[in-house]
Amino acid sequence: MSVQHRHFLNLSDAGGDAIALMLNDALSRKAARQHMPKGMPDPDEPLHGRTLAMVFEKNSTRTRVSFDMAMRQLGGTTMVMDAGSMQLGRGEPISDTAQVLSRMVDGVMLRTDDHGKVVSMAETGTIPVINGLTDLSHPCQIMADLLTVIEHGKALPGLKWAWLGDGNNVLHSIIEAGSLLGFSVQAACPKGYEPDADFVAQHGANFSLTRDPVEAVTNADIVVTDTWISMGQSHAEEKLAAMMPYQVTAGLMAQAKPDAIFLHCLPAHRDEEVTSEVIDGPQSVIWDEAENRLHAQKSILLWCFGLLG
Repeated sequence: MSVQHRHFLNLSDAGGDAIALMLNDALSRKAARQHMPKGMPDPDEPLHGRTLAMVFEKNSTRTRVSFDMAMRQLGGTTMVMDAGSMQLGRGEPISDTAQVLSRMVDGVMLRTDDHGKVVSMAETGTIPVINGLTDLSHPCQIMADLLTVIEHGKALPGLKWAWLGDGNNVLHSIIEAGSLLGFSVQAACPKGYEPDADFVAQHGANFSLTRDPVEAVTNADIVVTDTWISMGQSHAEEKLAAMMPYQVTAGLMAQAKPDAIFLHCLPAHRDEEVTSEVIDGPQSVIWDEAENRLHAQKSILLWCFGLLG
């Protein structure tokens, strides 16, 4: 009996085996599309006739474009909605919105501030719900990161990932991926900006924390950072001062393995969390990483609709 639908709120919703299946599917579908126009559907059009509602409470470039193009390439369609122009913006409960959308579309991608909203939508609705970003996690981004690492010739088990800066939602999903897929994550974060302790207690089997950026990066295979001042955050000057010792520079990258690669989910604040020398340098694979949001999300969508695995 086929699976009707699955939610993708965190990486653990899928588990290590399903993540590997999705990554392999993404690699195959990406390879099969070489030299095809980007707007041309895949030959099999597995999501023909399906519509994904994309609900945005936070600004987006990569999530918006990649999910839209993912659905088009899979033969489906999208409906883009900003929460401010919906009844959500006037106080309609997320549970009520979920029930309405479940009657009209085939799936929902929600990009929001509060992880509880995607949980409520998944619990109340009757269609697949995908976390396009919350304050707790960013699983779709990390799927693209994993795909990029594999494409650059690195087997995931046994790798050392180094994180520099803020212990945020992206780091949470990297920590979760490490526990599921067998690589270690060492984060260098200033005091007061550590990842969520409860999340680490649940998912941090392969995670360690240091205050020393050099220690984190030494012998690392992957070096990752993210913007320090996220959308809507205040106290920027105080936070920037705390973060500056964790800036990714060419000198810091030199402490990693010679074939280490640099990841950043973008947008980047050049010469804040990372220097332009690194972001434009030979170890940076950020443009591959950005493109891979599209390819990874195609496979996430197929898994959520019960058409993969």
